[in-house]
Amino acid sequence: MIIVTGAAGFIGSNLVHALNARGRTDIVAVDNLERADKFRNLADADIADYLDKREFLERLDEFGDAQAILHQGACSDTMESDGRYMMENNYRYSMRLLDFARRRRIALVYASSAAVYGGGRSFVERRADERPLNVYGYSKFLFDQAVRRELAAGALATSTVVGLRYFNVYGPRETHKGRMASVAFHAFNQFVAEGHVRLFEGWDGWSAGGQSRDFVHVDDIVALNLHFLDRPVAHGIFNAGTGRAQPFNDVACAVVNTMRRRAGQPPLPLGELVEAGLVRYMPFPDALKGKYQSFTQSDASLLRASGCDLAFRGVEQGVASYVEWLATRQP
Repeated sequence: MIIVTGAAGFIGSNLVHALNARGRTDIVAVDNLERADKFRNLADADIADYLDKREFLERLDEFGDAQAILHQGACSDTMESDGRYMMENNYRYSMRLLDFARRRRIALVYASSAAVYGGGRSFVERRADERPLNVYGYSKFLFDQAVRRELAAGALATSTVVGLRYFNVYGPRETHKGRMASVAFHAFNQFVAEGHVRLFEGWDGWSAGGQSRDFVHVDDIVALNLHFLDRPVAHGIFNAGTGRAQPFNDVACAVVNTMRRRAGQPPLPLGELVEAGLVRYMPFPDALKGKYQSFTQSDASLLRASGCDLAFRGVEQGVASYVEWLATRQP
């Protein structure tokens, strides 16, 4: 049995589908369906059971024979201002699962976040680089510290406990995330609705559309989770990104040029897309100033040193394949 928390969400549902592709249907899906539209992410998947996240905690000891917990459930809204909710939902819930996994020697692979690094320019898995800008990042940071203490004390020596610091993940099954969905998702929908893509103008030393992130396709994140699921014993907190920062302009170009190709039109470089009004820039929002990561880039050294040699696709390939997936599902 494998438990997937956040199973109806973006990364969780992709994990469930990947496990199905391996022939695994002994999956206990855990989530919160108060926003019921997420059920669509699991409608074409096979699971053994579904539990609300609160019921799951109440019945936790019934699942002591589980092989693993793939813990993806969290509030990922970086603009959430209710710190009490964020800490209960992200930190305290995760602590319960960590204690359970340790006692029952169950593998735990969990979602951390690049948000722990805040506005810095160094993204190495070390305390000196961790300066979260919001309570979401802090909730992930605090749980990572708890895992580090347990690892240092040797309390987790006999089973897999791995945290994956996701960078900017995009790909299928994120529609329910609304404004928190990826830049690629919003760019596609803007282009379909308005015939152009909008990005932020320059701010804080960055040129228009030049803010850069480590954009990683969800299929690569799923492959990384399964990589550690397959290890007999693995420990640590690892960055989960391509290791390459690419500007938002690259995402816009990939979206627009993929749609142009579908329409039988040739691709255009950024300058010509801007000149044609296919890529446009809007003022940087005041509400995001001081709370926004203008640059992220995963340092993959520790991940590679652990023996992981998985390849990660860049924006040009990954966003193009995602746009094709989205386009085939348009009404």
